[in-house]
Amino acid sequence: MTGFLSDLVQYRGLFQIITVLGIGGTFQIGFQISTITYMSQHVKAFINETWLERYGYPIHEDKLLFLWSITVSVFGIGGLLGSSGSRYLTVKYGKKKCLLCNNLLMIVAASIMGCSKTAQSFEMILIGRFMCGISAGLCVPLHHQYVGEISPRKLRGFANSTSSFFWSLGKAIGQISGQRELLGSKSLWPMLMASCGLPALVQLVTLPFFPESPPYLLMHKGDQEGCKKAIRQLWGEGHHQAEIDDIMKEKATMKNIKIMSVLELMKEQAFRWQLYTIVILTTTVQLCGINAIYFYTFEVLQAAGLDERMISYMTLCVGLSELVATVICSSIIERLGRKVLLRGGYWIMGSLLAGITVTLSLQDWYFWMPYCSLCLIILFVVVFGVGPAGATVSIRIEIFKLSCRPSAFVISAVLNWLGVFVIGTTFPFIVVLASKQQESAL
Repeated sequence: MTGFLSDLVQYRGLFQIITVLGIGGTFQIGFQISTITYMSQHVKAFINETWLERYGYPIHEDKLLFLWSITVSVFGIGGLLGSSGSRYLTVKYGKKKCLLCNNLLMIVAASIMGCSKTAQSFEMILIGRFMCGISAGLCVPLHHQYVGEISPRKLRGFANSTSSFFWSLGKAIGQISGQRELLGSKSLWPMLMASCGLPALVQLVTLPFFPESPPYLLMHKGDQEGCKKAIRQLWGEGHHQAEIDDIMKEKATMKNIKIMSVLELMKEQAFRWQLYTIVILTTTVQLCGINAIYFYTFEVLQAAGLDERMISYMTLCVGLSELVATVICSSIIERLGRKVLLRGGYWIMGSLLAGITVTLSLQDWYFWMPYCSLCLIILFVVVFGVGPAGATVSIRIEIFKLSCRPSAFVISAVLNWLGVFVIGTTFPFIVVLASKQQESAL
């Protein structure tokens, strides 16, 4: 504890910028994913009302479900486009400038969504969600790379895992804001949609007071004095020559090497195993079921037979549990290592999914079975937060050199956002189909 407090004092500049980056980084995607759950009933009702006013008849149930699934999943399409352009923008303009401009895009998107009800246009929600996806797709890889580059070696695992913490914090804040006593009511849901502009505004105002990452200043701008000044601002006045020497060595090895494009990275034999690793890790995160719980917590708990009036509070319990789990992950990741957290986490998650399947099948047999489903879902999210969530982010950053890191993050982000889109589009139909099959069986 004493060692952590001394690091907190010495590296206060580092902790401050990590906070600023997190608020405008993975916090945003966590916030977007969680708040959409609390707006589902209100947005569906708004689409139906708008359709009725325009055409004189209510929208068909299947068409309403399709529009709602597109509203959720268009965020993934935007994220796919944003992440695809992150490599070019990062190399050309640097991470700091990109993040500042990206915040302006998020604020515009928030304004469009906030005015949708007044304008009686559900299309504005689709446009705003798409723009939010572009902004999130760009800021998440920038956040990961920025944090990884500004951290000293001894704090790198902790710093990298904070992106998972801010992801969970965003979800928890979104779940708190989405309660019907706050912004999740029928009259205030447009404000909930527009509230994603507030974190963007915070980062837009505070980030200019912090430096660009030291490796970028030295290796891309050739500004050695600027690099040293940035290190002193972030790491204090201690002796940091070893880290500066490491950056200088990497610069020397990269003297005749340009930043690799995505295609060049995919063709390069020397990085083949790193690519295999990042593809497997990203695909596993998408297929493990965590995104379905994030996007459609309300529908999952409703399918489990829980009281609809209590579901919003139960989803809040899920979010707060993951927030605590990510704090635990950041404190143990350096001691246990990434491989242990990944392997152990997925083994336990697989067992919990089997248990969830059984309890959902037996929910009509015993009155207490839905609560077993809820407990298993909470445990599933906690295990993901303690293990695979933080470990996956750290491995993505650490196994690639600076020359190929932007392209590696593009590949990882594209796979990630494709998974978000597919799950966001198909999962509502899977839930409806499962409910119909269960009703016919009864």
